[in-house]
Parts: sequence; C-alpha cells; structure tokens
Amino acid sequence: MMEEKEKLEEESRDKEKKDFFSFVKNPIRYDVLHLAWPILTELLMSSLFGMVDMMMLGWIADKALAAASVAAVGITNQPMFIGLSLAQALNVGGTAMIARYVGAKQHHRVDSVLKHVILLNLFMLAIPLSTFGLIFTDEIMKFMGAQSDTIDAGRIYFKIIMVGYLFQSFNMSITAALRGIGETKAPMRINIRVNSMNVVGNAVLIYGLLFFPALGVTGAAVSTAFSHIVASILMIRYIVRRDSPLKVDFRKKFKYNKTVIQNLIRVGIPASLESLALRIGVLLFVRIVAGLGTVVYASHQIALSILGLSFQPGQAFGIAASSMVGRSLGAQNLSGAEKYAKETRKIGSMISTFMAVILFFFGPQIVGLYTNDPVIIENSSRALKIIALVQPFQSSQLILAGALRGAGDTLWPLVATFIGVFGFRVILAHIFVNIMGYGLMGAWMAVLADQFIRYLFVYGRFRTNKWKYIRIR
Repeated sequence: MMEEKEKLEEESRDKEKKDFFSFVKNPIRYDVLHLAWPILTELLMSSLFGMVDMMMLGWIADKALAAASVAAVGITNQPMFIGLSLAQALNVGGTAMIARYVGAKQHHRVDSVLKHVILLNLFMLAIPLSTFGLIFTDEIMKFMGAQSDTIDAGRIYFKIIMVGYLFQSFNMSITAALRGIGETKAPMRINIRVNSMNVVGNAVLIYGLLFFPALGVTGAAVSTAFSHIVASILMIRYIVRRDSPLKVDFRKKFKYNKTVIQNLIRVGIPASLESLALRIGVLLFVRIVAGLGTVVYASHQIALSILGLSFQPGQAFGIAASSMVGRSLGAQNLSGAEKYAKETRKIGSMISTFMAVILFFFGPQIVGLYTNDPVIIENSSRALKIIALVQPFQSSQLILAGALRGAGDTLWPLVATFIGVFGFRVILAHIFVNIMGYGLMGAWMAVLADQFIRYLFVYGRFRTNKWKYIRIR
C-alpha cells in the first residue's frame, strides 16, 4: 500500500515536470520568457529598491519630518517623471525602428538611430528641463500642491535629482536600443548593480552611518544621482566593447539623417503626447490628493510606490512585446507578431493576478514595512485593495499598448491615455474627493476607472489588426 502511494506521488511529480517543460518548450513562449525575464527582474528590483528608499525615509525618528520627506519625494517625482516619460517616448520610436531594422537584417542602420535618439534626448529634453527645474524649484513644488514643510524638506532633494536626470535620460536611450535588438540581460545586470549601490548609499547618507553626516532626504538624492552617473559609465563601457551586440562607434562622425528623424517624429510624437498627457493628468490628480494634507499624501505616496511594483510585470512584458512584434514585422512575419503579443499578454496577466491577490489580502503587512504610523497604514492598505482590482486591466493594457508601439502604432495608446486620464481619472477624482468627500479612497476609485477605460480602447485597437500594416522606412 505504501509503495503504491509513493509510486503515485512520483508519477504526479513526473507529470508536473513534464507539464512545466512542455509549457516552456513552446517556441513562442520560450522567446517571450527568454526576453522578458531579465526586463521583469530589472524593473522589479528597481521598484523594490525604490520601495526600500521610501521605507528608509518613512522610518526617520521624527514622524513629522518622516512624513514630510516621503511627501517631498512624491512631489518631486511627479514633475521629474514628465521629463522621463518624454525621454521614454523618444526611446519608443528608437526601439520600434531598431527592432524593425534588426528583423529586416539591416543592422548597419542601428548606429545612426541610437545617436539621433541620444542627442535629441539630451539637447531637446534633458538639459532644458533640468535647467528649468533648478531655477524654479520652489515654484514647481508649490504648483504641485506641496505645503511649506514639504518644500523645506525637499528643496535640495529636487535640485540634486534634476542633475541626476541628465544621466538617467542617457541611460534610458541605451537601454531602449539594447531591448530593440533583443539584449535584455546587460541592462538588468547594470541596473541591479547600481541600484544595490544606491540602497547602501541611501542608508549611509540618510542616517549618517560610518563617518558620514545624517543628511535625511538630501542624502537619498545624492546617492540616487551618483548611481545614475555610475550607470552611464557602465552603459558606455558595455556598448563600446568589441563583443557588444549593439554596434555603436562614437568615434565615427555623426551624420544627420532625415529619414531617421521623420520616423522618430511619426512614431515618437504620439508617444510623447501620450506621455505628456499622462504626466499632466497625474500632476492634476496629485494636486487633488495633496490638498488632503501631508499625512494623507504620504499614505498616497506609499500606495503609489507599491503600485509601481505591481505594474512592473505588465510593463516588462509590454517592452518584450514591443521588441518581438517590431522584429517580427521587420521580417514580414505578421502572424508571428500577433502570437508574440497574445503570449506576452497571457503570461504577464497571470503574474499580475498573483500579485493582486497578495496586495488585497496582505496590504497592512506590506504598508507596515514603510511606517509604523497607524493612520498611514490604514489609509494605504485600503487603497491597496483598489490597486488589486486594477491589476487585470492595467496589465493587459500595458502589454497590448507595448505591442502596438512596437508596430509603430502609437496613436491609439495616446487616445486611450488621453480619454482615460483626463476624461475619467482627473474628473472623477475631483468629484469623489472634493465634492463627495470620499478622501483617498475616492482618488483610487478614479484610478480604477481610468485603467479600465484605457484597457477597452487598447484592446479594441489590437483586435482590428490594422497595426500589422504600419510601415517604417
């Protein structure tokens, strides 16, 4: 009897192993996982490191200073994210073009695309926006709805982060090009290394460990900016190596290419407008929440930090979809492009659903890692229940929008974002928070409506199959 039971258990284990290997051996699924897991690891680790940074600030002994520091980081991040999202929009065009050229075996065109993207990012976005941020720091923070304690805590933090943005923008361009050719492990290794260094630097400079002074939130800024500089050095070292899969020669004289610019404009302008619409909408949304007070805004910022972790599977598989769809279309494999898009959506959605269950049932325990303030824990953990409901729609729209962008179809993600953010998130947040008095929960109910509407638009566009026939010269 015992032997029969052991035999059945062994057969069950063998079946599970067989099912797992057959799951992975599917060639489409294998390609998706092979490309996406380094991206997912990189994004998850970046979010986790960011969460640890926020936790460190939340555990500053002075509770009032801790709340102001967390709020200051949140206020600062919103305008900075405008710059990052605009840079990312240019990178979307670069990734789509590079993926197409690689799929079409036109590798010689990659060098020119990357150089154009880097120069446009630096001279049209990073340098002007950093300068503007350094000059008008207080005015920007006041416009964001920051109260006086938040401005005092975050003024220097804001200025230092604006300097770091120059290097962060450069790093994003290199990463986008590497993902376009299908190289995702190198950015993962570099980002994990510098983020690990950033966490250690934050601990040392925030609390004044070893022989360093305790700088609080300013120390977090110094460590973060320095990590971006180190990442830039490591990125350059990697792409100039002889064995680098991304062939770029910085000694070669730059030549303006009208076709590259036209493609970047055609693909990148809608992506830029989408990013701009999203960030402006979020700014307005943040102002509504900031009006609820520093403690409630700190609760909101912690919930946002956790949300950032939860949407990483959708973002990672969306980036993978963008690369694989672009290369498939470049090789004239239209059915393959659709299969890759559907498979990335399937796997990404499975992971996001699992994360939704964790957020719904273990919210207070997760928020308790950030702070021991019972008011903040209660507010944030209630918001996490709504975030859990957001997951299925958020993941699907992120992945399918990534597939559309990889095809060069950036108009419909723009339409979806514009209607979702302005037509639902901002308006409903104003109604729920300012008119109906639902507080923080009302704000997050508006986020749920926004994500659902965006999902409907993106999914509808994907079903038309018109994205398969967009041409990139």
